[in-house]
Amino acid sequence: MRRKDILELKKRFKKEQCTFTKVCGCYVNGEKHTILKFRESFLNLDEEEYFKYLEIAKKVLSGTIGNNILELNFEVNEDFTNESQTSLMQLKNSQLKDDAFLDNLYDSIIDNYDYTGNFLILFFHDAYDVISKTKDNIKIDESEEVYEYVLCAICPVSLSEPGLRYFEEKNEIKARIRDWVVESPTNGFVFPAFIDRSADVNSIMYYTKNAKDTHTELMENVLGCLSKQTATVQKETFQSIIKDSFSEDDDKADKIFMDIQENLSTMIEEYNEQNDDADSEPITLTKKDIQNLLIESEVPGEITTMIENSYVENFGDDNTLAKNLIDTKALKANVQRKKEERLHKQVEILKARLDQVEQDNTIDNETHLSTGVNDDNVVLEEAVETDLEETSETNLEKVPDLYSEDNNVTPRYDVILQVKPEKVSQIKSQIINGQKCIVIPINDNEQTTVNGIDNLI
Repeated sequence: MRRKDILELKKRFKKEQCTFTKVCGCYVNGEKHTILKFRESFLNLDEEEYFKYLEIAKKVLSGTIGNNILELNFEVNEDFTNESQTSLMQLKNSQLKDDAFLDNLYDSIIDNYDYTGNFLILFFHDAYDVISKTKDNIKIDESEEVYEYVLCAICPVSLSEPGLRYFEEKNEIKARIRDWVVESPTNGFVFPAFIDRSADVNSIMYYTKNAKDTHTELMENVLGCLSKQTATVQKETFQSIIKDSFSEDDDKADKIFMDIQENLSTMIEEYNEQNDDADSEPITLTKKDIQNLLIESEVPGEITTMIENSYVENFGDDNTLAKNLIDTKALKANVQRKKEERLHKQVEILKARLDQVEQDNTIDNETHLSTGVNDDNVVLEEAVETDLEETSETNLEKVPDLYSEDNNVTPRYDVILQVKPEKVSQIKSQIINGQKCIVIPINDNEQTTVNGIDNLI
């Protein structure tokens, strides 16, 4: 199922392009009693009603594929006749003119739909003359086929909120009459599915407004298809499988989950780079892929087996789209967490350097001078008060180069200079009394600190 197929259908739901022939409805109350049934020729509707029905039909083709729109499939078996598929074929072929076929679907939805409250079942019939297209999407005036289908929308009907209104004829404000309002559909379907610009009688395009509440009873009991999880449910289920496998060790579970998310994201990026065709199939995960992903993320062996078993139990043997298991919010949070960890680590290294400098400054001045530095050769530290959180990344990133964890020996310097950036260009090296010296000009208004002693120079 492709997005452009859905858009091709949806863009026709306009006054000048719409070819709906009929709309039929069944209004049901909270006790699941049928209140009203009707059938209307679509072109004979009042203009206001016409557009309202179009809006409802358009909603059934709204949302994202895999989350709001699912491709459901009938079980293909020569020895098995799917009664639901047969009923839908009969309804389509009747063009909504046969009450018996309509009542059969109405009753099936009413009996199985798990909903408390009033609702309206709507059926639309359409016949779309699919125009041929060249490879570069240029239309040619030749029909490939007539795609005939029925669209179903199940809409909650709610009592309007109480309130006041202005009665013009009496020129007064009074309580308005509450009435029953048909809302946007929460569920629906299109049969047969429109795939690769052609009818697929073995598939249904199923719509759910709430990706977490898909009403699987409609998929299985009414449509006779195997139910499918939305991308949202798959993502949450996958996260629960990983974290529940680590019992009470939440920190370790979070770390492993983040590692798996990063490796999965990398896998998708590498696949997309190799398959940059817009029509290429998205990457799917087999059981073997999940196993390799867990091994790469250094999940312990016994937990790997536990996760694999839970994965098969929840997702079955079907290959799952890798992108459905990606938690983008978690990935962004992990990137931020790693940045903060690096910053804290760099701050600790900087503190360790400062502690080392303070220890060196406690050495007796005479001992320090014996290193060959005379009064003109000083260890100068010019204090710059900065908030550690506002320390530039450029300065902090220099620290690991000098004090890297990979170095076995911590460097020790006899002379350490810390100056403002604008004074770096003023520092010069000169030979004074036979000694190589560092010369830094000091203005009258500048403060200095040498070995912890202020303004020694």
